[in-house]
Amino acid sequence: MLQSPGDPPRHDRAVPPHGAPGTRELRLLPKAHLHLHFTGSMRPGTLLELADKYGVHLPEALSCGEPPRLRATDERGWFRFQRLYDIARSCLREPEDIQRLVFEAAEEDVRDGSQWLEIQVDPTSYAPRLGGLIPAMEIILDAVDRAARDTGLGIRVLVAANRMKHPLDARTLARLAVRYRDRGVVGFGLSNDERRGLARDFDRAFAIAREGGLLAAPHGGELTGPHSVRDCLDDLHAARVGHGVRAAEDPRLLRELAQRGVTCEVCPSSNVALGVYERPGDVPLRTLFEAGVPIALGADDPLLFGSRLAAQYELTRVHHGFTDTELAELARQSIRGSAAPAEVQKQVLAGIDDWLAG
Repeated sequence: MLQSPGDPPRHDRAVPPHGAPGTRELRLLPKAHLHLHFTGSMRPGTLLELADKYGVHLPEALSCGEPPRLRATDERGWFRFQRLYDIARSCLREPEDIQRLVFEAAEEDVRDGSQWLEIQVDPTSYAPRLGGLIPAMEIILDAVDRAARDTGLGIRVLVAANRMKHPLDARTLARLAVRYRDRGVVGFGLSNDERRGLARDFDRAFAIAREGGLLAAPHGGELTGPHSVRDCLDDLHAARVGHGVRAAEDPRLLRELAQRGVTCEVCPSSNVALGVYERPGDVPLRTLFEAGVPIALGADDPLLFGSRLAAQYELTRVHHGFTDTELAELARQSIRGSAAPAEVQKQVLAGIDDWLAG
């Protein structure tokens, strides 16, 4: 069986000597979730049911009940990761499938203490089966509205371009994202293999998004070094960076991230699963935190990595020795780095204080 949502990743639980970890229940800690991909948020059981519904043959890596073994630090490994993701996405074919996925993702987040979710999606990937780009966007946003009403979770959408595609496609998506700003789109991202396509090739798309009032949140600093984070800052004027962990290798860059208040959406479980770091304790959470870089812990793709949001906090507690006071600060940084309205941020921050006081 896959791990239950929120269970700590299956790794050695030795604690580094940074102080005694706390004991408060991490699922009760209010927090925001800023790095969750659309198909990757799916429950494994849902994937099995949808594959059976549509007659999709799943490879053993997606059907065996265990998170697949992945190592994406070389192109062959990334291709395998992307292939598994694409197969899972092919099982989302009808509006009701989209509604189910978003509702279940919201349920899982609520269970893990999330009070604000910004889910990331490239609607072009779903458009062929949902009647086109605009119908796909409408279906996704309708599902988000419905899930927010049914679960009480604040949910917004970050539209992400694919850096493997032409920059003109990214401009089209940026205009689409701005068009739906009043329907819940809050940001614009750039995902897929950061070793492909220069950030500056997408500068116009990000300019369109920023001019339209959306925050810029491209991926960088995961599969390549700190220079990719630098490119996100200089070329795309990022307000947040998806991952960003490799910035830890450049002290000057760390200082700039801290001074500019650029939030890094750190996803510890996926960093290890994809081979960016060998062990959970190798993820440079302490380096970023102590440099003053804002951090928003994220689950990335729970379907493929086997753990959800609360598990990232548990990993941080167990493998990096973060105290409850420090974990509460991480939760504060997640909500401050979000696009949540001021009144929502105030409410969540008060809840974090209550958790710590309790």
